[in-house]
Amino acid sequence: MTEASDQPTVDRILVEMTISAPAEQVWDALQDREKLFNWFGWEADSLREEIDYIFFQYTRADKEAGILWFEGVPDRFEIEPRGQETIFRVVRAEPAGKDWDGIYEDMVEGWISFVQQLRLAIEQHGLAPRRTLYFSGHAKRGGAGPIAALGLADFRDTPDGQPHAATLPTGDTVVGQAWHRTQWQIGLTVPQWGNGLLIVTDKSVKDSAPHGRGMVILTTYDLSADDFAALEERWKTWWDANYDPVPASEEACS
Repeated sequence: MTEASDQPTVDRILVEMTISAPAEQVWDALQDREKLFNWFGWEADSLREEIDYIFFQYTRADKEAGILWFEGVPDRFEIEPRGQETIFRVVRAEPAGKDWDGIYEDMVEGWISFVQQLRLAIEQHGLAPRRTLYFSGHAKRGGAGPIAALGLADFRDTPDGQPHAATLPTGDTVVGQAWHRTQWQIGLTVPQWGNGLLIVTDKSVKDSAPHGRGMVILTTYDLSADDFAALEERWKTWWDANYDPVPASEEACS
């Protein structure tokens, strides 16, 4: 039997943002299965099972305290009411004394992407149905991480809320606002996708991906079946030409 560690921990705030909606509405988005389906993750046959696993089987909800505890991982969501707004935090309890500056963490960046999808879904779409695409891979020889490969490096320093316009190598012209950014990822609103969201994430270079690696998430609203299929085909064609799939052995720890 493994003994419990007595190493002291500290709370690290991974995300702190204001959502323009009452706390009750935000809490409901974390507890209603259909509403979770409208913001968490992306197009996948397993999405409903993943939601059940993450948010119900291994989660402890304390509505009075406004805390959603995730069992088995040191993370929690905190909901703080502020009238018609809500302060939303993702907090991690971790060993004291560690310096995480400049270190890519897959789970951290994933949480950031997901809760930014939540903010967009609540504030601008009332948690209406969406369709979301996801691509992940290692850059081919001579390539780069997807932020640079898509010609979006200049937006790393664009303050949230500022306008952006870019013509991407996929053939899409996107004009919108900077939504969020971290050291590793950027989010841009895309009115052309039904006021959707483009999240582009670089991951740290490693021996198995010496030319760069990363992922993109495209969230769309109200596109016709034909328009969505065309969007998916454009991005898949471009992605497959520039990135190799992540090996199955690395998928869980990439």
